[in-house]
Amino acid sequence: MALRLVQIAMNARDDSAVGRFWAEVLGWSVSSEGPGVTNVEPVGFVYPDPTAVCIDVLAVPEPKTVKNRVHIDLATTTVAHQAELVARLQDLGATPADVGQGDVPWTVLADPEGNEFCVLEPRESYRDTGPIAAVVVDCADPRAMARFWGEAMDWTLHEVTDDHAVLRSAKDVGPYLELLRTPDVKTVKNRTHLDLRPYPGDDQAAEVDRLRALGATDIDVGQGDVPWTVLADPEGNEFCVLTPR
Repeated sequence: MALRLVQIAMNARDDSAVGRFWAEVLGWSVSSEGPGVTNVEPVGFVYPDPTAVCIDVLAVPEPKTVKNRVHIDLATTTVAHQAELVARLQDLGATPADVGQGDVPWTVLADPEGNEFCVLEPRESYRDTGPIAAVVVDCADPRAMARFWGEAMDWTLHEVTDDHAVLRSAKDVGPYLELLRTPDVKTVKNRTHLDLRPYPGDDQAAEVDRLRALGATDIDVGQGDVPWTVLADPEGNEFCVLTPR
């Protein structure tokens, strides 16, 4: 049994507008599986595939109030590309954001609803990730979180220290999942979370039980009667276990 990180779910007051923004940012396509949901994925993409972690933008009534604990890092190939990308994103509606980063070589921006993301300086390790270099999760204990997520998914742990941990698909393609130590404490439901999916033929309920044994807990975020299961990791970050596909 195993799970894959297939997408991130991003809350927004206006899912269509935020979805269009991210599609323009990434050069991806936009579709919708129903009212209040905007799907963003690469053009011609056959879902699910580890070469990309897709984005589902979900309409919610509540506004953003605190810095997101899950964000996207965008890859660049040269310093000129980084500058050009930052300028293009600001033309699309992104704004500079200060999350206490200080003097760093990457640029922190926010999308039109304030969701923070980073445009990284060129890094060799992200040359083959596609436009999304990494999905980054804030945490208090990267080592403990790496143990949980390394067991929860079939992704490979590439690096772990007291300050960060790095995982990537077992096929060594697509973006990384990075667990970054921060001093912030989780106070509200995350506006961005991870969605995991079992492989075809696997048992969703058995996977959920396995995650509970690893330290995940059941959580009610108002999801009601849905085919997926909402859990929280050991630090309270919500995530969903979808049906096999």
